[in-house]
Amino acid sequence: MCGIIGATGGDAVVETLLEGLRRLEYRGYDSAGVVLQGQGELWRARAARGTRSLEDLRRVVDGAPGPTAAGIGHTRWATHGGPTERNAHPHLDCTGRVAVVHNGIIENYRLLADKLAAGGHQFSSDTDTEVVAHLIEDELSGGVALADAVRATLRQVQGAFSLAVVCAGEPGTIVAARRVSPLVVGMAEAGEDGAAPAAYVASDIAAVLGHTRNLWALDDDQVVELRPQSMRVATLAGKEVEPVALQVDWDLEAAEKGGFDDYMSKEMHEQPRAVADTLLGRLLPAGTFALDELRIGPAQLAEVERVLVVACGSSHHAGLVAKYAFEHWARLPCEVDIASEFRYRDPVLDSRTLVVGISQSGETIDTLQALREARQWGAPVLVVANVVDSSMAREADGVLYTHAGPEVGVAATKTHLAQLAAMELLALYLAQIRGTLSPADARLLFADLSALPGLVGETLERDDAVAEVAARFTSTRDFFFLGRHVGLPVAMEGALKLKEIAYVRAEAYPAGELKHGPIALIEPGTVVLAVATRSPVWEKVMSNVAEVRSRGATVVLVANDGHEEAAAEADAVLWVPGTHPLFSPVVDVVPLQQFAYHTARAHGLDVDRPRNLAKTVTVE
Repeated sequence: MCGIIGATGGDAVVETLLEGLRRLEYRGYDSAGVVLQGQGELWRARAARGTRSLEDLRRVVDGAPGPTAAGIGHTRWATHGGPTERNAHPHLDCTGRVAVVHNGIIENYRLLADKLAAGGHQFSSDTDTEVVAHLIEDELSGGVALADAVRATLRQVQGAFSLAVVCAGEPGTIVAARRVSPLVVGMAEAGEDGAAPAAYVASDIAAVLGHTRNLWALDDDQVVELRPQSMRVATLAGKEVEPVALQVDWDLEAAEKGGFDDYMSKEMHEQPRAVADTLLGRLLPAGTFALDELRIGPAQLAEVERVLVVACGSSHHAGLVAKYAFEHWARLPCEVDIASEFRYRDPVLDSRTLVVGISQSGETIDTLQALREARQWGAPVLVVANVVDSSMAREADGVLYTHAGPEVGVAATKTHLAQLAAMELLALYLAQIRGTLSPADARLLFADLSALPGLVGETLERDDAVAEVAARFTSTRDFFFLGRHVGLPVAMEGALKLKEIAYVRAEAYPAGELKHGPIALIEPGTVVLAVATRSPVWEKVMSNVAEVRSRGATVVLVANDGHEEAAAEADAVLWVPGTHPLFSPVVDVVPLQQFAYHTARAHGLDVDRPRNLAKTVTVE
C-alpha cells in the first residue's frame, strides 16, 4: 500500500521526489522519507506521522547537501513495525551505503533476519524491509554490480514487493523490481529548453506524470536499471527483456483538487462524468455492446454456466449489485466472493465458470491473487478496473475499463459509481451473447443507463438538503442501514462510507433479517437509514421500517421523488430521482456518500485521509 518514488538525472531530483510523495500520500501517511545520492555518499531524512508532516520533511530536505545525482522516496502505510521514524523508509544497510524503499510484505523476513544477525548484521528498525538492504550489502561484498546484487537478493525473498534501491558506489543509478505489487518506470529525453534527461520509478503513474509520458510497467520478477539516459530490464536470471509500454489517457490537472475543499468532494462531483465516460461508445450501431479488450471469444463466453465475482470493499458491493443483473438479464447463477477469502475455501472452478475481478487500481493484491487462483483452475477471467495496463488488466482474458479518471480520495466515490455502471453493462453484454436479450431491448436498457449521469448530477445538487439531515445526527454513534434486493449492497456501501471517513459505528443488514436477531438492538433513539426507493420489494422494506419505528427508532429513508407514502413513514428523507430498479444503486448511493461526508466534516475529520487506511491495498 505504500508509495515509492525515485528519480535520477534531470534538473530537480529533490523537488521531483517531494512532489511525488505528495501525490502518493493517499497510499499511506504513517511516515515519509527520502534518500539523496551525492558523489560517493547517501543522505537520509525521515518523518513520522504525529511528529512532522511532509511539509516539515520538505524543510529538512531543503538543508540537504548537494548536488544530488539520484534519490528515492517513500510514504508508508505501516505493516511490520509501528508508524515511527525508526520504521520509516528508506532503510539502510550496516555501512550506510545501500538504501531501500519497499511496498509489500517480505514473508520470510524473520528467517532471513535471523541468518543475517548470525552473520553480524545489526538492525535498526522493526520492519520486514530492512532485511533487503542487508542482503544486498552481503551480495555487494563480492564486488558485483548493484543490479546483480539486487537480483541475487530477490532470489532469496518470498512475498509480494515493489522496491527501489540506490547505492553510494553507483552514482546516478537506481535499481528497482517488483513481484505482485505495482511499479512503473519512465524516461524523459533532453528537452528543447535545455532540460537534462532523466529517469523515474514510481508505484503510481500520477507521481511522475508531470515529468514524462514515456512510461512502462514491470512484470513480476523483473529488475530495471535506471540511469538518466538508459533503461535496462532483465529477469532475476539476468536475461534482458522488453518492458510493457503504458497508455496514459489523463493529465496531471485531473489529479488536483480543482477548487474544491478536498479530493472527496471534487470526486463526488465528478461522478456524472465518470459514469458517462464509462458508458461512452459501448453501444454499437447493431445494438450490441463493446468491452475494451477481449481476448476470449463470444462463443466461449456463451458457454459459461455461472459467474463468480471477486472483489474487496466498495468493489465488492458493486459485485453484489451486479449479481442481480447477471441473474435477471443473462440468466446466469452468480456468486460474489470476498477476494481475501476466495483462495482459502477450495473454490470449485472450471472453464465454464466466468470469474470477474473488480478493482479500482487493478492492483488490489487480494483480488489479483484470487484471479491467479482462478486461472490455475482453467476459468476465464474478466476484469473491471480504472487503471489502464494494471497488473489485473494485463493478466485477464478481457477488460472493461471504467474511465473514471484518477481518484485520490481514499474512500471510493466516483470509481464505485463507474464500477456499478460497468458491471450492469457487462451483464447486458453476457445476456446478448447468450441470447436472453434482444438488440431492441438492449437499446432501451442502454437508454436508461445513459440517463444515469444526469440523474446523478441532479442528486448531487441536493447536497445542502443532505447536509441538513446529517447535521441532525452528528452526535449519533451507532447507525443501522437496511436494504433489500439491490438496496442491500447500497446500504452496505453507505455503512462502509460512514465507518471509513466519520469513524462511526454503522452496520448494514438485509431488512428482512432484523427479526432474526438484530432487532433486539433497536430502542428509542436508534437511528435507522433504509434504502426505500421503488422496487419489487418496496412494500416489504416498508414493513421492516414499520417494525423498527414501532420500537422507537428514528428513521431516515432514501426515497424516490414524490413518493409521499414513503415519506409518511420517515423522520427524514434523502430524495433521489427514480430509474430502472436494477440501475437505481448508481443514484441511491450518492446521498449516502454525502451523508457520510458531512458527518465526517462536522467532526472535523480529514475525509481524504481516513486513519489506518490506504487507497490501494497491495498487502494481504
